[in-house]
Amino acid sequence: MPATPPAGSPNLQAPLPEEHRPAPAAASDWPEPDLTENGLTLARRFYESCGAPLLAERVPDLADRIAAGLVGEGSDCFGFDDAISRDHDWGPAFCLWLTEEDLAACSQRLEAALADLPENFAGWPARMRPERRGGRVGPLAIERFYARFTNRPRPPEGWREWRTIPEHFLAVATNGEVFSDPAGRFTAFRQALLAFYPEDVRLKKIAARCAKMAQSGQYNLPRVLRRGDRVAALLCIAEFSRQALSLAFLLNRRYMPFYKWAFRAAADLPTLGQEVRQGLERLVALAWNAETPTGPAPIPGQAQAPAPIRVEDATDAVEEVCAIFADALRRQGLSDGQSDWLLEHAPRIQSAIETPELRRMPFPLE
Repeated sequence: MPATPPAGSPNLQAPLPEEHRPAPAAASDWPEPDLTENGLTLARRFYESCGAPLLAERVPDLADRIAAGLVGEGSDCFGFDDAISRDHDWGPAFCLWLTEEDLAACSQRLEAALADLPENFAGWPARMRPERRGGRVGPLAIERFYARFTNRPRPPEGWREWRTIPEHFLAVATNGEVFSDPAGRFTAFRQALLAFYPEDVRLKKIAARCAKMAQSGQYNLPRVLRRGDRVAALLCIAEFSRQALSLAFLLNRRYMPFYKWAFRAAADLPTLGQEVRQGLERLVALAWNAETPTGPAPIPGQAQAPAPIRVEDATDAVEEVCAIFADALRRQGLSDGQSDWLLEHAPRIQSAIETPELRRMPFPLE
């Protein structure tokens, strides 16, 4: 149960009276912000400079119960934020995680303390007022925080539960930084997720990625290009790229973020990241650097059809990426297939799965 403040302690139920609070500084009086500092570094500085001292003074009995950090939704939590990111849900802020029981018992006292945080920090408007949090920062129940992304208040157990959680949700639940966690409750859940999928689930996903890359890139892309269906071709390229990026993350035992940040995050993968990014860049470039089409001259007054992508160029770019993965699968002992045709590797990978129900599933099914 939450500790009760000792008799004679100051009133912690309300923020300081208005007459004792310094007047907020006008925006024109704020210090010049450091435009090179990312949100995660800013959050840590804000917590260590203002948040931690304030909590130690105003709610000292909660010090060993609260975990602090910045984890969750937002480019700043991934460390990918830039000048474009600052137009919404950005600025000095941090999360405070407690158990649901502790938060229910102390939320009023905690909010009273947080009301005395400065309204700006390092030249940026702070996001710790309730109306600016967006459910992403401030006091949060540990169980509800993780349930938002995993649909359960505890770490997943068994392959069935793991398979129900989208990969990008696991990336969101484990990104960012934990600044302080004396009780270790928040970190224990985090470490259980960071331990990654059970091996049978990982192998099933790897087999599925190989099958889908073969289907979308090695098989279907040249076929739709020969038909002149550019939209279908772009869809094939998008699907192939998504599957390739996910496979790179799986082979690194890391969770892939959602589509907007998947390519950016691949740059940080210690294995395959740069090679796969370069291969996909070459493939995507074909859509915009196509050859001049041959055939009848354009009719005056009518728009000329976009130039077709050469089938051979697209095939070469796809096969280059697939060869990178085929080699990686062999090096990691996941497949002994000698071909770069990735569908050949799917059954070999899946045969190593120990769970019968997973092993019997069709290759493309995760």
